[in-house]
Amino acid sequence: MKTPRILATSGGYVAGPVQQSVRLGSMLLDALTLTEKVRPRVCLVLTATGDPSMYYAMSYEAFNAAGCDVTELKLFPQPSADPEERLCTSDLVWVGGGSVANLLALWRLHGVDDAMREAWMSGVILGGVSAGSLCWHIGGTTDSFGPTLEPVTNGLAFLPYANGVHYDSEAQRRPLLHQLMREEVLPPLAYATDDHVGIWYEGIEATTVVADSVTSSDEGPAAYKVELVVDQIVETRYGVGSNFS
Repeated sequence: MKTPRILATSGGYVAGPVQQSVRLGSMLLDALTLTEKVRPRVCLVLTATGDPSMYYAMSYEAFNAAGCDVTELKLFPQPSADPEERLCTSDLVWVGGGSVANLLALWRLHGVDDAMREAWMSGVILGGVSAGSLCWHIGGTTDSFGPTLEPVTNGLAFLPYANGVHYDSEAQRRPLLHQLMREEVLPPLAYATDDHVGIWYEGIEATTVVADSVTSSDEGPAAYKVELVVDQIVETRYGVGSNFS
């Protein structure tokens, strides 16, 4: 049986060859390699932004350029396929960013939450950016409710931790995550990513820090293990390429 894997990121795409186009960053290309398929089957899930046609078109083009067979699971205006059938027959599921609160509500309404768990347990690689990272965890900080960040605490909890995204680019993210951990709104252990950085989980264990492009492990974007230790926040930086063990 394949090891359940999740790639939780604050990135995924890099600029494409022309305006309004994108291509897959290094960590997404590596995720395709881990499927061990010559032509991986990729399912796009862009619930968090309301299934916009333009973003699907850009994502289709990016994954097609990488040699994938691409499909999608849309929930607007109604589910485009049976969630379990569509997700469990994929090799990689990629979840886009946007409103994690709306994503979670609609996934539960349509049974996508249970289908995602079934896919994950059967060896389908799950991944995503921003909302598509937060959703796999217990919760984190979100702008789903307005410009001031607020907590989300009803994530799918496949990964029993809090999650921080856009850790280096949005000023509210780090201090609010720390505050919510101190107040016990979020768990005492969190993993966070700067923009263009991701974390691989095997089962529920954080393993490796990856990025959209090659960067120095000592400088530039990184991932963080954030712990609440006797009422104090202890944050450990892990550069790209580092292992958490």
